Amino acid sequence: MTNFEKYIQRYLDLIPSENWLEEMELVGSETELFYESLSEEEANFAYSEGKWSLKVLLQHLIETEQVFSYRALRFSKNDATELSGFDEEMFAKESNASKISLGELIEEFRCVRKMSVLFFQNLKFEILQRKGIADGNKLSVETIAKMIIGHNIHHLNVIKDRYLPSLK
Repeated sequence: MTNFEKYIQRYLDLIPSENWLEEMELVGSETELFYESLSEEEANFAYSEGKWSLKVLLQHLIETEQVFSYRALRFSKNDATELSGFDEEMFAKESNASKISLGELIEEFRCVRKMSVLFFQNLKFEILQRKGIADGNKLSVETIAKMIIGHNIHHLNVIKDRYLPSLK
């Protein structure tokens, strides 16, 4: 197994059932509920110096989903153009999350997730199996959808393990 395959597998292993489309909706709802429970002050909390605030983390989830969905869209159309990677640390460094209200970030997350669910649920099996290359790695449309879910679950786990103990 290549390093990239191991990287992907760690996200895919987090998805609790085979019904990944339902899991996409469920983890999206769980994320919304968590963020809706926070005050603006709590949302600006970072558990350690140099770590992302909860708002930056939410913006990271939004932007990563947008990048992954764009890749899936291109691959679903049999676009053979190799797509570049993206630097999540640079994105976070350029984050504007502290200047956006928590409510607006939650709404943006909700809209992006709804768009993803609608997009993926309308793809036929054959289209979900189409592949393309992003950041030098071959991926199927379905794998990208599952990466969105696993990535979201991963960050919810990080929140539970690292942020919540310091918030309570």
